[in-house]
Amino acid sequence: MSAPRTIARLLLGAGLVFTGTAHLTFARAEFVAQVPRWLPLPTDLVVVASGIVEIALGLALLVGRHRVAVGWTVAAFFIAIFPGNIEQFVRGTDAFGLDTDLARGIRLLFQPMLVIVALWSTGAWAAWRARRRGARNQTPA
Repeated sequence: MSAPRTIARLLLGAGLVFTGTAHLTFARAEFVAQVPRWLPLPTDLVVVASGIVEIALGLALLVGRHRVAVGWTVAAFFIAIFPGNIEQFVRGTDAFGLDTDLARGIRLLFQPMLVIVALWSTGAWAAWRARRRGARNQTPA
């Protein structure tokens, strides 16, 4: 792994651990504001469970084992929580200092970047591409 990828992976992992801890402690109300109303689960359960998952994923990124699988899992997690960001934008909920539609809209643009960083920094995308190239180069016997 290159130094920039390793640094990005470690920063992403630390960010997830921090954010997961925030779910469980000082920023709980802000995270409650992001839970989609249509989700058929208790709001607090969603906040606590997603916080625990974020901490676990962050630690997995920091440890560095099974990087490719962890990269895909983190990317899937970022996709899974995207409806919460959309909900905050649609409802116009102020949280995390996002107190305008413009600020909430800009935040939406950064979620795909998190998916990309998760896949790039763990080598998940490169491993997928290499596997595809290998499958194409194999000739049937």
